[in-house]
Amino acid sequence: MSALSALEQALENRWEALWARLAGKEPVELLAALRRECDANAVVVSGRRVMVPNAYDVELADSVYDELTRRGSNVGQVLTDSLARHAERRGYEWAGPLTVRIARSGQVPNGRYRVAGRVMPHVSAEGFQPPE
Repeated sequence: MSALSALEQALENRWEALWARLAGKEPVELLAALRRECDANAVVVSGRRVMVPNAYDVELADSVYDELTRRGSNVGQVLTDSLARHAERRGYEWAGPLTVRIARSGQVPNGRYRVAGRVMPHVSAEGFQPPE
């Protein structure tokens, strides 16, 4: 493990500990759910290319969402960074720009979450070029 990887892992562990204190839940569960969703939807495109969904929706129970947003935490970015590192370690390619969207849901039981991944098409700048 390189020094940079060790530093990233240490920072990720610190973030998980902080989030556990803030939300009263282990964020490791949520990170593991995101990674499982990514792995479960991996598609082998050719010999060495494995594509995975690029858009993930995380629905949090109202109380957990409120606690995280009240503290001003940038949960979506932290989860995106963690998922990007996971994909890099596995050699995955994204189907487009990676996004993790965090949302409140009244349908999720208290203290729980729901994770779903999908391929979200992205808009290319080429589509906006004037015709020659």
